[in-house]
Order: sequence, then C-alpha cells, then structure tokens
Amino acid sequence: MKLIRFGAPGQEKPGLQLAAGKRIDASGFGQVYDEAFFGGDGLERLAAWAGENAGSAPSVSDETRLGSPLCRPSKLICIGLNYAAHAAESGMDVPKEPVVFFKATSAMVGPNDGLTIPKNSEKTDWEVELAVVIGKKASYVSKENALDHVAGYALHNDYSEREFQIERGGQWVKGKSCDTFAPLGPFIATKDEIADVHKLRLWLKVDDELRQDSNTNDLIFDVPTIVSELSQFMTLLPGDVISTGTPAGVGIGLDPPVFLKGGEVVTLGIEGLGEQRQEVKPWAAK
Repeated sequence: MKLIRFGAPGQEKPGLQLAAGKRIDASGFGQVYDEAFFGGDGLERLAAWAGENAGSAPSVSDETRLGSPLCRPSKLICIGLNYAAHAAESGMDVPKEPVVFFKATSAMVGPNDGLTIPKNSEKTDWEVELAVVIGKKASYVSKENALDHVAGYALHNDYSEREFQIERGGQWVKGKSCDTFAPLGPFIATKDEIADVHKLRLWLKVDDELRQDSNTNDLIFDVPTIVSELSQFMTLLPGDVISTGTPAGVGIGLDPPVFLKGGEVVTLGIEGLGEQRQEVKPWAAK
C-alpha cells in the first residue's frame, strides 16, 4: 500500500494512493497514521478496509495538497555521511559506526510545500534521502530481525543550514531543524511495495540542473544495520522516521559551494517512492 495524508496544513486526512496512481480518501477507515496505527494492526486492517472500500471511497484530486504521510512521530532520526562519495566530498573519513543526529519533527511538511530560507541563513543546502518508517517497537534488535520492525519507506529532503550546523558550535540539530526543512512523502510505501530497498535510484535537481544522482546500493550502513544499531541506544517507537543519509552532490560539496537563496525550484525523487517539488522562498518577517 501507499499511505498519504491530504488537505490543509493541520487538517490532513488519511488516504491511499492506489496501484494505478488514483488517490482515495481513507477517512472512513476511522484511524489516523500515528504511533497507535503503526504499532497495532493498523496496516492489516487498512489493507482489509481498502479491499472492500477502495472502489467506492471518495477520490482525492491531483490538485489537492499532500501533507507529510504520517502524523508527527516521536522521533526523526538522521544518519550522516552514509554514502562514501558524500563523506569524501565533505572531507571526512568513512565512519566506523553510523553518525547519528536528530531533526526536530516541527520541521516536517508536505512533499510539495515551499521551502522557506531561515532568518540569517547564507548556506541553506539540499539532501535527497531514503527514509525508513518504524512499524513495531524496536529495542536491542538484531540485524537479522531488524526489518521485522519496519513498516515502510518514504522520500525525504533533509534540508540543512550549513553555517548553523557546522560553524556555530553545538550539535548538528541546529542546522537541521528549521521550519520546512523536512519535506516527507508523497507517500509511505509499505515494505511489500519495494522489491529491494538497497537498489533504488535517488536524484535531486535544483532548477533544471541535476545535482545528486546515486543509488541506495552505495549506502555504507544498510537499513537493517541502521535499525539494529539505533535500537541499541534508544527505543524506536512505531511511526518513528529514520533518514538514512544523502549521496554526493550537496551544495557544500561543490567547488565553489552553492547554496539556496530563494527563487529556485528543487525537485527530487526515489525509484518507487515518488517525487517532490519545493519552491524556495527567501525569509520574510511575519
């Protein structure tokens, strides 16, 4: 299944994207896509509901806004330097263990919502990433059993303000958590939708220029390793999102570096997980 949420910000309703691309309203299912949904038998019940009601459920037009495909999770965890080429362009060694940091869930927006450059930002950057959605509580799980705790996958753009992240001191979270910095979706694809999560092309363009073009087969730490490793240090709750790192081609890695200023259009996608489009807006006082 492909899970969507649609409607105005803060008023999103649950929905589904069917195999042919048609989107339907799943409000009749009676549950939102949150921790309780993923941690219980929500996916199984939703599949049964869809089997009986997909043909008669109201349609969702292509013009309707899509929100983040799940309600705000307890955690949005990110993995840094998880593609060898990206580590090299960052001037850093390939890590021996996953580099872990957090991103505030308040940064989450829909896949096509605009990106707002933060106040005082000079170095806002892009990062296409594969996101993993946890489906079952995970604590001290083995690598062999890790995928049993995964509900599905989504496309994520891990926007970063490099000065806030690197030059201002403290932890990376400061440069990762600005409003609009975590577009997610357009949908969550359940595991059965993706034949091999470690063989997916991912790409990103700024305007019409291809900046990132890679494949998840280049991940340093694969999905089972990441889930297992994180579960040794924290309990992963249903609905938690793990963003698995970005490939080479980010703005800070270019010579000279290139950053977003406003007026650009960023498009990105992952094979099997759809595409996003963000219009970049300069910061303006409200």
